[in-house]
Amino acid sequence: MAQATFAPAVDKVLRTAFQRSVAEYWNTNQDDPVNLRLGEVDGLYHHHYGIGSFDPAVLEAPDNVRGARIIAEMHRLESAQAVALLDQLGPIQPHDKLLDAGSGRGGTSFMAHERFGCQVDGVTISEYQVGFANDQAVGRGVSDQVRFHFRNMLDTGFETGSRQAVWTNETTMYVDLYTAYAEFARLLRPGGRYVCITGCSNDVMGLRSKAVSRIDEHYTCNIHPRSEYFKALSANGLVPIEVIDLTAATIPYWELRAQSQVATGIEEPFLTAYKEGSFHYLMIVADRP
Repeated sequence: MAQATFAPAVDKVLRTAFQRSVAEYWNTNQDDPVNLRLGEVDGLYHHHYGIGSFDPAVLEAPDNVRGARIIAEMHRLESAQAVALLDQLGPIQPHDKLLDAGSGRGGTSFMAHERFGCQVDGVTISEYQVGFANDQAVGRGVSDQVRFHFRNMLDTGFETGSRQAVWTNETTMYVDLYTAYAEFARLLRPGGRYVCITGCSNDVMGLRSKAVSRIDEHYTCNIHPRSEYFKALSANGLVPIEVIDLTAATIPYWELRAQSQVATGIEEPFLTAYKEGSFHYLMIVADRP
């Protein structure tokens, strides 16, 4: 297995009981079929959900191919989500450096390198994910440009002002936003950009709903209220330039997933939360002046 380029002691990366529990969750769910089955479609493994309408014809396919076609369609939607994120990074040059904060199995990082031709570093507190993604980089022949590290996104150790863009793709629910955004602001050069795709609870409805609480429990995470994102961005000098509500765009993914071979039962809470308005799926784009 390929080795990360930086290997600090575990207790230097996992500093709290919560972080250790999150790492354990992702380290021990190595065979989770959701993202693995989808990644097998084209060798691009994501760790997030999807957006866009699905082709209803996949649900009418013959029994012997229906399951595979649903999986392929779900993978198309999750790749479309990553494309939407990359579209917001701004003008990226081959000499720029990017950071994927909470990089999972590396899918978005590989798409960024293929699109921009620049260096991409991914960080995750899951040692399993680091090894998996670095093996993927070797297999793709890009390990000199796309590297994954066992590091904490709250304290990456990378050089101040070294990044043109940083993104988080469904990972901010695992961290304190103020600490994370302080680190991202440190890493970004002036004029750099941060893009976030996340699920967040709707402050307007008061305390988090039962459905949102079930999502928290299922994924061992701590979903933040919508307002907390903008408070934390402002506190760290990151200025939102665009906010895109992806809630309606992600509902079809969950409706399709509920009918797939990889459904886990968490589909119902997601659909309930989105449709009742207690949960939003947002893309936030912010610049560092």
